[in-house]
Formats: sequence, structure tokens, C-alpha cells
Amino acid sequence: QVQLVESGGGLVQAGGSLRLSCAASGRSFSSYTMGWFRQAPGKEREFVAVVNWSGSSTDYADSVKGRFTISRENAKNTVSLQMNSLKPEDTAVYYCAAGRISWTGSYYLKNGNYNYWGQGTQVTVSS
Repeated sequence: QVQLVESGGGLVQAGGSLRLSCAASGRSFSSYTMGWFRQAPGKEREFVAVVNWSGSSTDYADSVKGRFTISRENAKNTVSLQMNSLKPEDTAVYYCAAGRISWTGSYYLKNGNYNYWGQGTQVTVSS
């Protein structure tokens, strides 16, 4: 069992930056693939970024490539999402997720493959 708690959301102007953090409790954090997803009002939850168990591999949605960076510290049971050059279309509730997901086949893109979710943190980008 893994519990996830996100923090770091808030209101920021377009072009600004935010850093989201996800603190995990429970056993075997380092064995989980960790992902960030987001959901805007009236839209489906969508993949944002993912990092493998060791931190050696990452992947991003095309809409955030070059602006967002995902990282993890297994010694501290945390995963972070650094968000730069924010745009109004980045406005959403951001969720941290954990799952034992194979890196091959890109199964990490699908939210249904994650076993544990945080409660979400709101990010609002004003124009």
C-alpha cells in the first residue's frame, strides 16, 4: 500500500514557474513507476510526465516537453515536477500516481495502469 500527498500548487502568471512535490509513504517506493497526470474542468485526465523506478528514464506529453521536468529521490520517497514557462492551458488539478508498470510498451501513458493516486493539487495559470 502506498499513500501519496501532493503539494506545491497555486496561482501563477503565464510565463511563471511552479514546483509540485509528491510525498509517498508505505513500502517499496523505489519499485514504483511514478507519473503525473492532470485534469482540467470538463476534460478527461491526461498524462503529463513519468519517471521509472530508478530515475534513469523519463517521458513527457508533447504539450509539456521542454517546459516540465520530472525527478525523484528514492531516499526521500518523493517525486517532483518542475514546471516552467507556464501557460493558461496548463491550468488543471495535478495528480501524482504510482504503479508497478513495465517501461516497455508505454503502458505508463494510461491512468488505468496506476494503482495509487494522490488527492490532487490545483494549478491555475492566469493570462
